[in-house]
Amino acid sequence: MNLNQEAISFSLDSSPGLNSAIDKLVCLLGEPVKLLGLGEALHGGEEILELRNRLFQRLMERHGYSAIALESSFIRGHLVNEYVAGHGPSSYEAVQEAGFSHGFGRLAANRELVEWMRGCNADPSHSIKLHFYGFDAPTEMSYADSPGRVLYFVLDWFSALDNARGNEYRERMKPLIGRDRNWEDPATLFEPAKSIGLSPAARQLRIEVEDLIAELEVRRPELIAGSSKDLYCEAVHYARLARWLLAYHAVMADRSSQRTSRLLGIRDACMAENLAYILSCEHGRGRTLAFAHNSHLKKGRMQWQFGDELFTWWPAGSHLKEILGGRYAVIGSAVGVSDENGIGWPEAGSLEALLTAMPGPGRFIFTRRVQELSAAQAAAIPVRSASIKNPAYFPLTAQSLTDFDWLVALDRVGYSRGSSPLPG
Repeated sequence: MNLNQEAISFSLDSSPGLNSAIDKLVCLLGEPVKLLGLGEALHGGEEILELRNRLFQRLMERHGYSAIALESSFIRGHLVNEYVAGHGPSSYEAVQEAGFSHGFGRLAANRELVEWMRGCNADPSHSIKLHFYGFDAPTEMSYADSPGRVLYFVLDWFSALDNARGNEYRERMKPLIGRDRNWEDPATLFEPAKSIGLSPAARQLRIEVEDLIAELEVRRPELIAGSSKDLYCEAVHYARLARWLLAYHAVMADRSSQRTSRLLGIRDACMAENLAYILSCEHGRGRTLAFAHNSHLKKGRMQWQFGDELFTWWPAGSHLKEILGGRYAVIGSAVGVSDENGIGWPEAGSLEALLTAMPGPGRFIFTRRVQELSAAQAAAIPVRSASIKNPAYFPLTAQSLTDFDWLVALDRVGYSRGSSPLPG
């Protein structure tokens, strides 16, 4: 296995060198790619976030990219996009919490990205305005949003076109939705009995949502003529998000041994549909960069060992591979050492050791050209030690060479400004 001949080295300290490396990477990606993923090996890697910002800037300047989508709530992302467009809130502080999920709005690199996009859009010389999206499912670590948060958006739009029919759905759905806090109880994460996802009301609401989606699709020509194709597609997508949320809540109430794997799988399938929808929104405008954890954007099956349990599911990247084919490509990231994240030097023979032994301090590696490994060769590649501080860090494995079209390896990574303190 010769990785050296496939490496494109760069330094974050040299803008010309980094831009040149990005240009070479894009050239090798080929024309069909419309959605490029950049994975992060862990949440909170400062240099990975910096690379993301610099990559998107170059992709916008030279390679026809018009949008970026982050691992943050799809629903909340609209508020950030309004700010980026120069509308709505007048300061980043107004969108820092409300516009992001998982606390990601507090990351300094995310603020810098959003402020840069807003500045670009305010420049009249930029004819193509940049768009910001979240593409995560409307879920947090310990709960999922109430379906009402998306359904009322759809019903408001539908009622404006057909007040009588829209109000019929509203009158039936409102008592079934009830109070948002009943859906969003964090206790349901560990106590399925507290979830209302399999209650009679929730079951009936799922039927009503299916009926609503069917009616919107049956009346497509009429509804587009009464509003616009973009608004119609947005409303249908929100209705489908409600379907995903109801499926997620139903599994939250399930007691089976597959509960966690199913929840993780639903989240990633929803992420993939969000990205496919975003790509359709950007059609005719430009290409899109998606940024999330490696585990979401990889093209292979995901396995997560948590204590004595092994969870397996298909991540968003594997769905996108089937949905988009050659229009989707992904770069996975690797970390050499990170004192702040509790990651020591990689063990000899591990992929991280092989990658960081090449000229750096950063390098892109085109894994599509790496020879297929035999089962014996793959088994011989050791997996490096994990982090003793950051549970979001997953080391590379031999499978990473086929999970990603490219890898980007950084010698050293710090902990991002604005992140919550790590233990220890």
